Amino acid sequence: MTDLRHYDVIVSPVITEKSTFVSENNQVVFNVSRDASKPEIKAAVEALFGVKVKAVNTLLRKGKVKRFRGVSGRQNDVKKAVVTLVDGDSIDIATGL
Repeated sequence: MTDLRHYDVIVSPVITEKSTFVSENNQVVFNVSRDASKPEIKAAVEALFGVKVKAVNTLLRKGKVKRFRGVSGRQNDVKKAVVTLVDGDSIDIATGL
């Protein structure tokens, strides 16, 4: 049975044009928790999707300052993880968990 902490580590999949291009190289992009480490992300992906992870690369995107109707606001910081899977494994994001 999967541990409930794994659901706290992976927030959502990233579905963009760039993330679909990297899926051709056996890579999947996820939004993850800000305090998640690479070993935690690897364990969560392996447990939730039943695949073998080769590598995990993380990046922290700083939130932008945006204006809406004259009011200035700031978007939240987002941590992303680019997960490289072992050859032969794949994750279909469209089906969900």
